[in-house]
Amino acid sequence: MPETTLPPEIHAILQARDFANLRDTLRNWAPSGIADLMGELPIEERAIVFRLLPRKVASEVFEYLPLEDQEQLLKAMAKEELAAILNDMAPDDRTALFDELPAKVTQQMLALLSPAERTIAVSLLGYPEGSIGRLMTPDYVRVRPEWPVELVIEHIRIHGRDSETLSLIYVIDDNGVLIDDLRIRRVLLAPPKTKIKELLDYRFVALKATDDQEMAIEVFRNEDRYALPVTDSAGVLIGILTIDDVLDVAQEEATEDIHKIGGMEALDEPYMETPLARMVKKRATWLSALFLGEMLTATAMGYFEQEIQRAVVLALFVPLIISSGGNSGSQASTLVIRALALGEITLRDWWRVIRREFYSGLALGTILGSIGFLRITVWETFTNLYGEHWFLIALTVGLALIGVVLWGTLAGSMLPFVMRRLGFDPAASSAPFVATLVDVSGLVIYFTFAAMILRGTLL
Repeated sequence: MPETTLPPEIHAILQARDFANLRDTLRNWAPSGIADLMGELPIEERAIVFRLLPRKVASEVFEYLPLEDQEQLLKAMAKEELAAILNDMAPDDRTALFDELPAKVTQQMLALLSPAERTIAVSLLGYPEGSIGRLMTPDYVRVRPEWPVELVIEHIRIHGRDSETLSLIYVIDDNGVLIDDLRIRRVLLAPPKTKIKELLDYRFVALKATDDQEMAIEVFRNEDRYALPVTDSAGVLIGILTIDDVLDVAQEEATEDIHKIGGMEALDEPYMETPLARMVKKRATWLSALFLGEMLTATAMGYFEQEIQRAVVLALFVPLIISSGGNSGSQASTLVIRALALGEITLRDWWRVIRREFYSGLALGTILGSIGFLRITVWETFTNLYGEHWFLIALTVGLALIGVVLWGTLAGSMLPFVMRRLGFDPAASSAPFVATLVDVSGLVIYFTFAAMILRGTLL
């Protein structure tokens, strides 16, 4: 066995193939811990360990495994074992697994489910991909407003065992329409004869099954709930969405945005699991587009070829100018993209943002311009590198830096707004994209200042 981080006692048991001892050892382990252990094992031994677990524990462990590990285990299990696991899985986790499988395999998996579980699975799979309906679970406690507290508590004892969460119960009318959600604390502290309708305030937040999953992230953040009810277009309660599933969506969305901000298409699989050809394809598309954009930089320098020939010293500061503009634009773009994602700003705030970034860009440009001016001044004191017109060169670089950084900051902050307004993901206005845009315009700003300040001397 290759070197792993297995606990020594588990490693020794596996080496000795003492599976009876292994079953006893794992009996007191949490399902998440067993899932982590299985991740350290070869696929053959994962299947052996999995078969040692009690059926209920095995189902819980299976839900903690990464999707690729789940698929590998499915291939290693017999049909009877597979049917038991799939029927015991939480409906939302089972839907996530089916989404990753080929359509033909999913049909085979559905055939292994009991009629009741198959009905639930088909119902969840019927919602659009990326919708809340794919994430919700039908396992929750629902009660009627006319029930007394003592009846509700007895109902929870009988039906609450399979509920996804018991922190909230849901009150529905005769047609199944959601009336309110109720914290279990209020029920437990109420007198036994109190009717549920006396505890209701009729203030609740519900999600629509057809809503986008990203919307659920913001609602959970604002409402501070462990679970939220999910209704159809008529308000009928059809499921609940729990925080653990929303956290998974938030992680996926954050990963996708980070990839886009880095200047590439989002990966659909973990880094190490992505085939090399697909990785190259996703990165090459953006790199090619950015490369074509950067070719405009050469075009801009060619336009100012005469100025460069007359004052070669100007070329020394081109990397300094374009990198400063690109960096400032990338900073502003990243800040605005994240603020839009968190809901801190909306499209209507564009004017407030541009005013704020104008003063930020002016201040940042002044700081960098002063540093550039001082750098030339200090170097000239010791080297006489820039000749008799060193002061004008220093002034050109200093003022150009102010202009380029100001322009980069404004462009970087406004581009995400433009992308959102056109219906695209603001994260697509990535830092490399902004830097490419500002590089070209930065050269124009730099040589324009040079033409104005150095006319009659070097130019």
